[in-house]
Amino acid sequence: MERFLGETVMRYVAFLCGLVLILACNARAQVNPANAFLLGAPSPAWANAAPALSAPDPAPQGVYGVLQTYNWQAYAGYTFLRFYEIPNVTSDMNGFNFSVVYFPHGGKIGVDGEFAAAFATQTGVNTKYALGMGGARYRLPSTRELGLWIHGMAGASRFLPQTEFGSTDAFGYEVGGGIDLMPRGKRLGYRVQADMVGTRFFGTHQYSPKISFGLVYNL
Repeated sequence: MERFLGETVMRYVAFLCGLVLILACNARAQVNPANAFLLGAPSPAWANAAPALSAPDPAPQGVYGVLQTYNWQAYAGYTFLRFYEIPNVTSDMNGFNFSVVYFPHGGKIGVDGEFAAAFATQTGVNTKYALGMGGARYRLPSTRELGLWIHGMAGASRFLPQTEFGSTDAFGYEVGGGIDLMPRGKRLGYRVQADMVGTRFFGTHQYSPKISFGLVYNL
């Protein structure tokens, strides 16, 4: 009888020890990983993993350069002038054209100065025509490679030789515009311009078209 009781007690003791061991294992498995190191529990594999890398910062925007705005422009080129001298007398003249423009602070409005001279032969006589004018130029909205502008100028004009019809000097004015073709990043470019020149020689008004093309240089 005592042997039977002893075996029974041993069984219950073994059963209780097994139950305690199972409960202890379950409790250990549910420990918060953040506090596991405090309890001496090994960290799970994912707890030791490196923190996820944040997305890389966007690449900085590159600076491609700033194109300089020039305050001065100088021009030289060929000029053709169709001079309506007097009624029924017209002279086709060829020559050259110079101009200098200053744009204060690189703005759109500039101070314009121009000199032009043209030559022709009329009834066996060499004729000369000269213009010296000053005025204003306005740059229209455009690109750096294609510049559009208009201008208005006034000054003096001279036509030689002296004739019986009157003085060789007269007041003159000019209105027109042009296009500047500037290769990107270059100071030297090309210009085409067209103007209407007004004068008063020999007691009559002249309205003479003038075209010019040549090289323009930014200073």
